[in-house]
Amino acid sequence: MKKVTLDRKAAPRKALLMSLATSLILYEKITTTKAKAKATRSLVERLVTKAKGNTLVSRRDLMTFLRSKNAIKKMLEVLGPRYVARQGGYTRIINLGNRKGDGAETAVIEFV
Repeated sequence: MKKVTLDRKAAPRKALLMSLATSLILYEKITTTKAKAKATRSLVERLVTKAKGNTLVSRRDLMTFLRSKNAIKKMLEVLGPRYVARQGGYTRIINLGNRKGDGAETAVIEFV
């Protein structure tokens, strides 16, 4: 299995993904590069699956990755119940084309 490194060491990569996941949870839609969107998708899908349980264990699991209390609260009270009947595929990625400055492929990642 190939690990997506995003050209960063482990700690900065984890911080970046934590920040992107928190922003996606709070705003439900963010614009970023295609590679970062794909890396964030798998993380957020796992977090939503944990939030569907709405137990103390799931809250503590979310707290290990999300540092924002507002994001944890939204996961357990809004997003978890919204996707209880859904088996997976909570997010979608929409390609926007290339960024003007450096030509990087950009995309919007949002909840379905």
